Amino acid sequence: MIQHMASQSNNSYTPISEFLLICFPNYQNWQHWLSLPLSLLFLLAMAANATLLITIWLDSSLHEPMYYLLSLLSLLDIVLCLTVIPKVLDIFLFDNKSISFSACFLQMFVMNSFLTMESCTFMVMAYDRYVAICHPLRYSSIITDQFVARATIFVVARNCLLTMPIPILSSRLRYCADNIIKNCICTNLSVSKLSCDNITFNRIYQFVVGWTLLGSDLLLIILSYSFILKAVLKIKAEGAMAKALGTCGSHFILILFFSTVLLVLVITNLARKKIPPDVPILLNILHHLIPPALNPIVYGVRTKEIKQGIKKLMRKL
Repeated sequence: MIQHMASQSNNSYTPISEFLLICFPNYQNWQHWLSLPLSLLFLLAMAANATLLITIWLDSSLHEPMYYLLSLLSLLDIVLCLTVIPKVLDIFLFDNKSISFSACFLQMFVMNSFLTMESCTFMVMAYDRYVAICHPLRYSSIITDQFVARATIFVVARNCLLTMPIPILSSRLRYCADNIIKNCICTNLSVSKLSCDNITFNRIYQFVVGWTLLGSDLLLIILSYSFILKAVLKIKAEGAMAKALGTCGSHFILILFFSTVLLVLVITNLARKKIPPDVPILLNILHHLIPPALNPIVYGVRTKEIKQGIKKLMRKL
């Protein structure tokens, strides 16, 4: 997949083997201070998601489609964290800025595909809540283990196939002289703009695919919650509305975390001329840490069955 990259000298190219990640070009001196809070957030994200996965795995009462979808979300969060944060901490703590070409493009692929997988998982979870609220009598026949298996295959296949060309296109570019990435991670645009080739198609493909995948997921999530709200407003029984909304509360909060951080990141990138370039870099890192750290905590706090499962697990330990 990856061609030899090269630096230009008298119309010839000398192969080079790595990129250098310069995290905060304007604030190199204080990036070491970020390593402590980022390390704590990373450990929190790993521990919280691992605890949630183990709890669901060991507690047979949680072997239900909704919790399987939550397990999928935790797995995606763990992979995203492990793909990005250890290298960031390696740079902050040990000043190890180098990353091989293959590792860079692998990181790019995982970030693009798993981020959209997470968005797609939220969409499937929104459909799960829609069926639970709007068609409760048919829930057990629609949302089955087979449905979760098919949904998981769809989530993985759709996003891997559509995002795979992004790192492939970047890897096939010629890189002339400059191998310094002004970012902590190998994002497509941070890497491809170092090329001496025309990257217009690369940019357009990422823009179209990114907004098509994330935009369609968000549209279907909004549509699902519109139907849920319409159904809830028709409920007359006392306390029934609060109970119905309570089943959606955790999921809605997770979507809010994911969408808000992503929206802030998009806005700061669009307004990059008015905002210091280090701000989007920091937000990009936090987007791979804050939702993964908070997702399992929100479900653990708000879901009685998971709280009971965690208590059982703690007693066994």
